[in-house]
Amino acid sequence: MFDAFVKLVNTVGFPIGVSIFLLVRFEKKIEDLNKSISNLTAAISTVIGKSEK
Repeated sequence: MFDAFVKLVNTVGFPIGVSIFLLVRFEKKIEDLNKSISNLTAAISTVIGKSEK
């Protein structure tokens, strides 16, 4: 992984290499956050629906 990162930095430059590295690294965390937001939305809708009855 480190060798690929060094090659990427040498090819495209440091700022672009770091940006790509961070995007790939945080992709899973962003997907988990999207799932959490969806679950929270469903839970809030359920609570609001129960309180209106």
